[in-house]
Amino acid sequence: MSGPQPTDLHPLERLPEEWRAWMQARRQPTYRGDQVFEWLHGRNLADPAAMTNLPAELRDELTTVGLAVPATVAHVHRSTDGSRKLLVDLGDDCRIETVLLPMTRGSDDADLADSEDEDGEDGGEGEHGEHRAGNASGGPATRVSQCLSTQVGCAMGCVFCASGIAGLKRNMTAAEIVAQVSLGRKSLGPDEALRNLVFMGMGEPLHNYDATVRAIRILTHPKGLGLAPRRITVSTSGLVPEIGKFGAEFGGKVGLAISLHQADDAKRSALMPLNKRYPIRELLDAVRKYPLDRRRRVTIEYTLVAGQNDAPEDARRLARLLANLQVKVNLIPMNPIEHSTLGPPPAPRVAEFQAYLQSTGLLCFVRRRRGDDVAAACGQLVLEGERPNARFVSRQPRG
Repeated sequence: MSGPQPTDLHPLERLPEEWRAWMQARRQPTYRGDQVFEWLHGRNLADPAAMTNLPAELRDELTTVGLAVPATVAHVHRSTDGSRKLLVDLGDDCRIETVLLPMTRGSDDADLADSEDEDGEDGGEGEHGEHRAGNASGGPATRVSQCLSTQVGCAMGCVFCASGIAGLKRNMTAAEIVAQVSLGRKSLGPDEALRNLVFMGMGEPLHNYDATVRAIRILTHPKGLGLAPRRITVSTSGLVPEIGKFGAEFGGKVGLAISLHQADDAKRSALMPLNKRYPIRELLDAVRKYPLDRRRRVTIEYTLVAGQNDAPEDARRLARLLANLQVKVNLIPMNPIEHSTLGPPPAPRVAEFQAYLQSTGLLCFVRRRRGDDVAAACGQLVLEGERPNARFVSRQPRG
C-alpha cells in the first residue's frame, strides 16, 4: 500500500513493514519493528520502558520520539444496560465518541449477526484477539462490540443524525481511529472480551477513506490485535465509487452496511442529500457488485422516522427494492436528537414494519436501543450545546 513515509506517520499508525523501514534507517535489526508493533497493538502497551525484549538504547530512542496514544478518555458514561460511551479528547479542542456494547448470543442486531461464529468458533483470529479470553470462573467472556468514529462531525447532512448537526470539523487520523480501540480495550472489564468492531460512530468512514483503510489494516494485522476482517463492519451513507474501491481493497472480507433509510429517491434525497449525487439505483448496483462471500449479506440500515418512512407503503416499497439482493435489514427506531422535531415511531408500528418485511422472505432485525440514559446515539454527547449549521436546520422536515 503506497502512502506516507514511515517518518511522516504517527507511531500508532505504522504497519510492521513501516516499522521495519524505521528500524533499518536507525541501523537496528528489522525484526525490532515487528516487536514494537506487537507491543503497541497486540499487547496494547505504548510505554517503551516496559518493552523488555528491546535493547535499552532503542527503548530510550522510542521514548524520545514518543509512542503515546494520541487520545485520552475525558469521561465514561455508563448505562444501566451495560453499554458505555467513552467521550474521547483528541487534544486539539476536538472530541469524539466511541461506544462499548456488551453482546448476547443470538443478538437482534443485524450489524453483528453475520460475524457470530460463521466460520466456526473464533476461527482465524490472531494471537492477541481478546475474544479468546474467559471469565474468572473459567466460562466464556462477555462479548463486546465497539462502535468507532472516523470524523469529528460529518459532512453528509442526514437530517436524523446527531453527528451532522454542526457539520464536518475535520477527519480523524488512522492513529486516532486505532486509539479508540486501544482505549476501549483498556476499559473492558475482567470478564469482557472485544469481539466486533463497527465503523458506525461519528462521521462517514468512506469519506475519510485512506485513514479508515489504514486503521483496518492495523487492527486486522496478525502481528497485532489480529481481529478477523469478518468481525469488522463499515457503514456508509452511499459513496458509490468508494464502495467499489473498498470492496476490492479487502476482497469483500470486511462487512458492509448501507444507510438506506428510504426506498424512494425523492424522499431519500430529502433525508439524505447524498442521494442526489448517488441515487438508489446506483447505490444498490454497488451493493450487487460488492464481493461478499456467499454465506454473508450486506446490511441495509433503515432508521424508522415517525411520519417520514414508517408507513405500510414504505415497507412494501422497501421489500420490492431489496428483492433478490444478498442483504439483511436492520430497522433502527430513531434516537431523538436536539435541534430536530423528528422521532421514532411507536413500538407497534415498528413491529408491523418488521413483520411485513419478514413475510416477504427478507431477513430483518430491529436494533435494540442501547444506552438511551447516556445519550448513546453517535454525536449526542459531544455535540451537546453545539450550534447547528444552517444546512442542517433548513433540511428539517416541517409538520
